[in-house]
Amino acid sequence: MDEIKNIYCIGRNYVEHVHELGNIVPTSPVVFNKPTHAIVEANGQEIDLPSDKGEVHFEAELVIKMGQDYNPELPVQDLISEMTIGLDLTLRDVQSALKEKQHPWLLSKGFPNAAIIGKFIPFPGIEPCAKKDFRLFINDSLRQKGNIQHMIFPIGHLIRFIGENLGLKKGDIIFTGTPEGVGPLQDGDILSLLWEEEELGTCIVKFHHT
Repeated sequence: MDEIKNIYCIGRNYVEHVHELGNIVPTSPVVFNKPTHAIVEANGQEIDLPSDKGEVHFEAELVIKMGQDYNPELPVQDLISEMTIGLDLTLRDVQSALKEKQHPWLLSKGFPNAAIIGKFIPFPGIEPCAKKDFRLFINDSLRQKGNIQHMIFPIGHLIRFIGENLGLKKGDIIFTGTPEGVGPLQDGDILSLLWEEEELGTCIVKFHHT
């Protein structure tokens, strides 16, 4: 896996997910970061997660990688080189406490192994991408299904917003938001990340005390 420079994440980008968490539908993208040491590729192994910080929730997302530096003159699909399916893991109890204090979400989003990704595949373009669903199976049971057609802010909007406000360089990745169906993980859960019928990653959850 090539070096990943920055990890940008989008919160509240599917209406039904916004509603399930009792949030207000945003009028502009909700952007946050994860540190690069949060990244781990799901290749069939056990992945350690903290067991003493409350519930760890799964959030399956389409993840895109920049193939070159942001340039507003270029079409969006020319800027993206690869894609995969990933999990934006969240310490939900920690996040709720941070929200109450009006503090940033970093402690709930940036812990080790909080950004699980499958293998990257070539990005087919926006229109072909919209014809397929991404899916998360846990223990062979479908738990989440999403399609970029249902995003509040489409991929092009996200790239422009991040590129103009924060900067986007080759190697940066964007977790583009999760659909409804998020929930807590359990010790021993087997996770499978699928792009339509193609499995891009699988792993086993293992909780440990930090």
